[in-house]
Amino acid sequence: MYVSYICTALKTRCILESVPIAPTDSDGARRQLERVLASPGFLRNERMSRFLRFLAERHLEGSDNQLKESVIAVEVFGRKPDHDPAQDSIVRTEAGRLRARLAEYYLGEGKDDGIVVELPKGGYIPVFRLREPSFPPVSQPAPPGRKMRRRVWLVPAAVAIVLAIATIFWVQKTERFWRNPIEGARFQIVTDFDGTEQEAAVSRDGKFVAFLSSREGHTDIWVTQPGSGLFNNLTRGSVPELGNPSLRGLGFSPDSSLVLFWLRKQAGLSWQIGTWVIPTLGGQAKLYLEGVAEFDWSLDGSRLAYHTPAAGDPLFISDGTPHAQGQPIFTAPAGLHSHFPLWAPDNQFIYFVQGALPDKMDIWRIGPAGGMPERITSHNGRVSHPVLLNRRTLMYLAGDPDGSGPWLYSMDVERRLAHRLTFGPDRYTSLAATAGGKRLVVTRASPKRTLWRLRIGDSSAAGWPPPDRISLTPAAAYTPRLGPDYLIYVSSAGGSEAIWKRANGTDTELWSGRGVQVIGGPAISPDGGRIAFSVRQHAETLLYAMQADGTNARVVADSLELQGSPVWTPDGRSITSAANDHGVPHLFLVLAGGGPAAVFLRDYSVDPAWQPNGRFVVYSGPDIGTTFSVKAVTPEGATYPLASLTNLTRGARHLKFLPGGGGLAFLRGSVAHKDLWLVDPDTGSERRLTNLPDDFDIRDFDISPDGREVVLERLQERSDIVLLDLVGQ
Repeated sequence: MYVSYICTALKTRCILESVPIAPTDSDGARRQLERVLASPGFLRNERMSRFLRFLAERHLEGSDNQLKESVIAVEVFGRKPDHDPAQDSIVRTEAGRLRARLAEYYLGEGKDDGIVVELPKGGYIPVFRLREPSFPPVSQPAPPGRKMRRRVWLVPAAVAIVLAIATIFWVQKTERFWRNPIEGARFQIVTDFDGTEQEAAVSRDGKFVAFLSSREGHTDIWVTQPGSGLFNNLTRGSVPELGNPSLRGLGFSPDSSLVLFWLRKQAGLSWQIGTWVIPTLGGQAKLYLEGVAEFDWSLDGSRLAYHTPAAGDPLFISDGTPHAQGQPIFTAPAGLHSHFPLWAPDNQFIYFVQGALPDKMDIWRIGPAGGMPERITSHNGRVSHPVLLNRRTLMYLAGDPDGSGPWLYSMDVERRLAHRLTFGPDRYTSLAATAGGKRLVVTRASPKRTLWRLRIGDSSAAGWPPPDRISLTPAAAYTPRLGPDYLIYVSSAGGSEAIWKRANGTDTELWSGRGVQVIGGPAISPDGGRIAFSVRQHAETLLYAMQADGTNARVVADSLELQGSPVWTPDGRSITSAANDHGVPHLFLVLAGGGPAAVFLRDYSVDPAWQPNGRFVVYSGPDIGTTFSVKAVTPEGATYPLASLTNLTRGARHLKFLPGGGGLAFLRGSVAHKDLWLVDPDTGSERRLTNLPDDFDIRDFDISPDGREVVLERLQERSDIVLLDLVGQ
């Protein structure tokens, strides 16, 4: 119970009075906050969750003076410091919605919760109260002499209590005794190959390190004993489809005798996903856990936590082998994923990463018997590869809100304050630990994103022409879009992203903003005269439209939680974009001149592309396992009979029609490598447009208005495997 002690001077006495402020303790309030935020109504609504978390955390920190409409508008909803509440009622509007959502929660899944979170009308200070407050029994008055003696010792006792409480809250708030787990660690570079190494894993005893490498021209599983200088290629090109950055693709058996790896194989029109093994010292690969996408053994090797690639990544617990008829202890809500299962050292919890891929993820935990999951981190970003060094020390990878990273992070899971451990230009793409947490292995990478140009011709007659690098002024360039006689792209510098234009051999920055992250890619209007783009700035998403020369840039939508790339309608009057509505992305229409957004499609839908004549619009659905499907609707919202495009691999959703609409370009291939294909949307006939080398990783593309040229975004990573021997774990 929060208690304030008020000293009231009555003659020569100081009487201590206890005043209940909120009938719950700080830890209990925070646990209840996470329980509420983990419910479906909040989990899938980023804006409302951010609003509630801001109010609750400021209140629990004792900063109620910050809970003013003007402060909330800037800190939560990204309004400018000169925000005028009389002209913009977003805080009052969202507060009303928050009160309704809280009431809905406590009528439903929270009906049995012991603590109630409320937001009283007329203000923004939340209240945490016990559902059924209990009061101590009224005692009989003490005799006068006894009462006087009690008052004499009550004052110093009260002072001691106040000091103790203040000390506890200060320690909790500042984490005075937290220690950087990699401070003093000894770093050792395991690999120094040309090319890419990734998905590093370390055996429980720390004697072996496994990783994926393209050292010999194709991606293989390699094993080494740190310090030996010897490397063994276990697969030698015999296993395709290795690697999936969205999960932990490599690991060891508890006794270190086997290397376990994720593998996807074509089975007719679908894919079969499973966990395979190969002896650590060499041998033949074989299927180990059929239908299992990811797994983790308990510390004593007696229990197995695993998930399948089905919708929601159902999480199971078994005694060592998958149970075909078992019931999952947890399944993520529709459209979300649940990866990286991890046993706690004491077997009390299974930690996992949950959210919307790729950049709205966080770490959660759940008991082996199931129940309500508990949120541990609050990044809502690119979060992956959790490891536990001990029962309380969690390490993981996470990106920053501006899109930089991922970096190494750590936290005490009881205090839950995230600490970034690494800085500098390098980013980290994998993290693994030994059983005792004394040794870590990471993949340290330096990414490079470049643009390449390719003429679309008759490949059967002239072979496959190689793409040509486009030399640009910015060091990094990505998400290209081709207009008539110009190229639009995004570049980053100093933690912010900007829209650039290349025309007549000259690069010009068209638009930029401090702390801005561009969402998806820009969109060029059908006449080539205007550009639309979505950005995330100050925790808010904004849809902009401007002239193709960068003038007259203005916000046309600021009330949507935008997702993916926008696209212009064929008549150039509106912009179509996906936005989260109660956590599910739908397509919305926004007038190019601004105005209220209108729902266009209620189905799960992102990254739309209009057929040039306006007959229909195509869009992609949710990820199931590693694939997604493409669907189409008419302008009236009726289903359009599109030629089947199913089981496209996650990682590149951009779709682009050729002039006239006779062909739809898309990316097809493995998780790590894709080529550009063309499909006739009416007949379903397909044609391959590129045959790129294995190390040419396409992340995005666009086709010129005349349909003769394609521009490709290529991602190249120079990476190494690094071993960290920790001190004091």
